[in-house]
Amino acid sequence: MPASTSPPVAGTRPARTGVLALGTFAVGTSGYVVAGLLPALVGELRVSASAAAQLVTAFAIAYAVGSPLFAALTGRWERRKLLVAALLVTALGNALAALAPGYALLFGARMVTAIGAAVFTPAASAVAAELTSPERRGRAVALVFGGLTIATILGVPLGGLLSAQLGYRWVFGLVAVFAVAGAVAVRLALPMVAAPPPVRFAERFTVARDPRVLAMLGATVLGCLAAFSVYTFISPVLAATAGITGTAVSVLLFSYGAGGWLGNVLGGRATDRWGARRPLLLTFLGITVVLALLPVVATTVAGAAVVLFLWGFCTWSVNPPIQHRLIELAPGTAGLLLSLNASAIYLGVGLSGVVGGLVLDTGGPTVLPEMAAVLTAVGAVIVLLGWRARAGESAKEVAVVG
Repeated sequence: MPASTSPPVAGTRPARTGVLALGTFAVGTSGYVVAGLLPALVGELRVSASAAAQLVTAFAIAYAVGSPLFAALTGRWERRKLLVAALLVTALGNALAALAPGYALLFGARMVTAIGAAVFTPAASAVAAELTSPERRGRAVALVFGGLTIATILGVPLGGLLSAQLGYRWVFGLVAVFAVAGAVAVRLALPMVAAPPPVRFAERFTVARDPRVLAMLGATVLGCLAAFSVYTFISPVLAATAGITGTAVSVLLFSYGAGGWLGNVLGGRATDRWGARRPLLLTFLGITVVLALLPVVATTVAGAAVVLFLWGFCTWSVNPPIQHRLIELAPGTAGLLLSLNASAIYLGVGLSGVVGGLVLDTGGPTVLPEMAAVLTAVGAVIVLLGWRARAGESAKEVAVVG
């Protein structure tokens, strides 16, 4: 018997979207916290920075593969039940990471964590959109993704500060507690939301062949690859540009997170007002400029704080318009497209650990922002081509650029 579904309302409901944001805070901190823990991981596990960064890759690749797969396997689950289960899996993965005796088991624990996050994030975005009127959908999605920006504002830098005093295991344990709290909040505050109409497994991926969808996914991959190639290795980057090390790096990450929070909020409002095209192009161009200037501007603590704020602002402005565009292209399969976009996000994040590590080892930390700026410039071109494409056209021109 299908669960009852609450109809869309005239605006967002803070109690509903707030608990979804709490959940995305838990899964976002799970995914991004390694950047803050990098010094502790290197010291306690006795591995190189590049090897420690592969824990980001483990999470990201498992997420990228698991998101569309589990979206299909759980397609008939009532949405509240699905969200609670996903957060409990995230908690389990973080608990395993806290208890893992060595690098290999920690690597596996990160993959378990990713499965829960891969299910939760796209499902939470789809539920927020379903429970909100279309004219305020951008803001609803932005509010849910606000949990991810709060993860960068608080979760990652606080994780770095705590790991310096207590070790990385305590940080993973605390994230597990937050995930359980999120599961309880979702269960108590969210109404039952029926699963979308059943779709055959093979048919789920037909819409992904639309060149307009491929353009959005390609831009997402490049944007995340660029962002996290620098973000994951921000400690060596700031050490090279300004001689900033230790606790100061964690403090500066608050600046990035604060910019990300503001960018996410304004990105949602801009999308509701002007649609997705203009905000997307402007934010990709903004990221390109900021990354290109980062090695030149971030030569002092003040300069680093300013450029990290602007970088976070531009980077996190991208999520609301991309998700709004995907929902707009195929509202009947929005959950699938959002899961594919989540896969694209973490494919980019996963590649960042490999690509960023190679650039770090061969060209040095100051080359990372320049390489990332080139990637985001290409992403802007893909966005533009995607808007010019029409449904049913060949995706060759998009594929060549991507």
